[in-house]
Amino acid sequence: MNNHYAQSNGLHINYSLISQMVEDNSKVLDLGCGDGYLLKLLKDTKNVKGFGIEISQKEVISCIEKGLSVIQGDIDEGLRQFSDKSYDYVILNQTLQSAKNPDYVIEEMLRVGKKCIISFPNFAYWRVRFNFFFSGNMPKSKVLPFEWYNTPNIHLLTIKDFFEFTDKRNIKILQKIYTTKANIKKDFRYNFFSNLFAEEAVFVISK
Repeated sequence: MNNHYAQSNGLHINYSLISQMVEDNSKVLDLGCGDGYLLKLLKDTKNVKGFGIEISQKEVISCIEKGLSVIQGDIDEGLRQFSDKSYDYVILNQTLQSAKNPDYVIEEMLRVGKKCIISFPNFAYWRVRFNFFFSGNMPKSKVLPFEWYNTPNIHLLTIKDFFEFTDKRNIKILQKIYTTKANIKKDFRYNFFSNLFAEEAVFVISK
């Protein structure tokens, strides 16, 4: 998880949204858990039994210093060490677009988790479209701030793309929340306008 997503209080808006989605006393696996702020929030406010996977050794150390159970690992290699439906929730927050094999990562999440929570920046957001159309450069925004040559985001997607992906694979969408800097839209049925005006999306899915 990248530090540019953190607000001055150390929490991105998705942290509080995801916290609301997770039931108390759940067993949670956080993939790409970064410095552990989300896991710590869930542990403190929801009494979850949490476990994390993070590729950065520095971030793993930060998590351990917070008293969290986290191992260093690459989620693109799968979750073979975890048995089927061994977690109530598997979370992938703002990491899907940086996965080398996002389809495989999602399938593994659905195998291990009873429910999965996935959030990502919407590349079809109108400001991104506007930027690309008029500048002719790869667009940047507050949630996509990188240059084309140093971005970790290698599989950018849109809300429409995600709906098509879940339809093809018979994945159930249990809940969806669309966010912008100004507001949060809960459980609106997908349409053209949500794909255009949502800056980020959070989905709860299951098989």
